[in-house]
Amino acid sequence: MKNNFIPSFDKNCKTETSFKTVLITLNIVMFFIFNMTTAQDTVKAHDTISNKISVDDEYTPFSIGAHLKNMHTWHGFVVHPGAVIATSLEYNSKNKKFTFGFWGGASFSTTDVKNINTGENESAYYKEVSIYTKYRFSDKFFIEVVTHNNFTGVEERGDELHYWSYDKTQGYNFVDLNFGYNVTPNTLLYLATIIGGGSGDYEVQADGELKDSWTHYFEVKSKVWQNKDSNLSLFAGGAWSFITDKTFYTEGAGNVINVGATFNKQFSVLKHNVPVDVTLMWNPEQERTVIQLDVTLF
Repeated sequence: MKNNFIPSFDKNCKTETSFKTVLITLNIVMFFIFNMTTAQDTVKAHDTISNKISVDDEYTPFSIGAHLKNMHTWHGFVVHPGAVIATSLEYNSKNKKFTFGFWGGASFSTTDVKNINTGENESAYYKEVSIYTKYRFSDKFFIEVVTHNNFTGVEERGDELHYWSYDKTQGYNFVDLNFGYNVTPNTLLYLATIIGGGSGDYEVQADGELKDSWTHYFEVKSKVWQNKDSNLSLFAGGAWSFITDKTFYTEGAGNVINVGATFNKQFSVLKHNVPVDVTLMWNPEQERTVIQLDVTLF
């Protein structure tokens, strides 16, 4: 999720109903309905012959991960310009169709956030704990729901922190509904839609009403070269809204915002493979170009 792009709000804007109910419904439905179809395959039952409980050694339902990055980018934005450590805790069903997990990021450096009460700049570390769930219908098609919870600088700017608040005007929580389709083994089409105007994804009307943008983000990513331990992928993404004249990502109704390439190489360190990604990203609308280094620690 992006940081440093917390929108400024008209004090006369109405505060709309919390998005918490929709969020909980989406996650519960995804978790229980999809997981029920695979629950019987997760572990072996009691061994009726030896009367002992046996566990499938090849199936590990839970996993953790960690990445070290020189910066954090997302959908054409620089979420945080300094070094970040990102961690994850994930559950996967035995048939690998269902995933539920938490992703968190924390920075080693701060950014300036203006306090709404004093007008002074305050130093704030990047902090995010997002939740995601995914179901893979096949090797080609998946659906995903992500609640982005980036609470960087919330308290520093003078707001009260509520992790589960999805008030439009708070500007730090929103939900994506995403679809992915592999048209070939090397090419992915990805569509993300922001649900219900979260985190400032709306347009203020003349009468003060907030009109949800329902921003869509579409990206094409394709692996164009590979050898034994390296590969190169190209990507291009844009955002638009059919509802309003602005989007979550762009100044106007739509634009190309994320163009670049990612080079991945597997390094051998103490007999362990360490994947390293270098991403060159260009946002044509913002005229911003950066290079992100991403080292997978485990």
